[in-house]
Amino acid sequence: MTVQTRQARKQTLDFDVEDENQYYVTKPHTSAIRYDRTARRDTLESPIAQPGMVIQRRRSALDPTTDSGVASKAIAPSRSKGVRYARRFPLVAIILGMAMMALLAFTLSSIGSWWQMHQQDITYGRPRTFQVNAVVGHNDSAANPSHFIFLNLNRRVIIVEMPGGDSSKARIYNGPTLFGDGQDLTPVTAEFKDVNGDGRPDMVVHIQDQTLVYLNDGTQFQPLRPGQQVKL
Repeated sequence: MTVQTRQARKQTLDFDVEDENQYYVTKPHTSAIRYDRTARRDTLESPIAQPGMVIQRRRSALDPTTDSGVASKAIAPSRSKGVRYARRFPLVAIILGMAMMALLAFTLSSIGSWWQMHQQDITYGRPRTFQVNAVVGHNDSAANPSHFIFLNLNRRVIIVEMPGGDSSKARIYNGPTLFGDGQDLTPVTAEFKDVNGDGRPDMVVHIQDQTLVYLNDGTQFQPLRPGQQVKL
């Protein structure tokens, strides 16, 4: 091998070694370890820009720095609608509750009225009729008491007395005429007791909250006259 050939080979080897030195990483003169790796990007928040692409950071709807962007406009109506619904719901609930209470009260009132009318129909019939036996001293006795019929006939109060139970000697007493709605179904009742202290049982008639007194004169009953004192 000639001297020129050796020199040329030596230059080639030197060139190759120097060229390859760039692939060797030498340890730095410090104990800190360096990372030359490029930091990863958040693909959701910061996508890799492409030529011609405009990047806009997506902001949260609750971010106070958010201006009138696309995200804010899309979420704000939903929150506003939820607030309006929350405010409207109590008012609707109150109205429905009041309506249900009114309906319940009306139903209970109707049932109560119907039940009272039903009981009166069973007890007094139609027309309203009340009957009772009593010994009042008009040709009667405990064995043959007088029979009384109290009748509301088309709002007219009629009292029928059969002394000693004898219908041939019946007496009829005309009472007052009743006025007002439903008064044709008002029951008329009576009791017999001494209210003027003469020892004879008198006839006390009850029409709802009204009381009529008929005094016993020994043969029949007379309506109470002004100035007469009675003790009910």
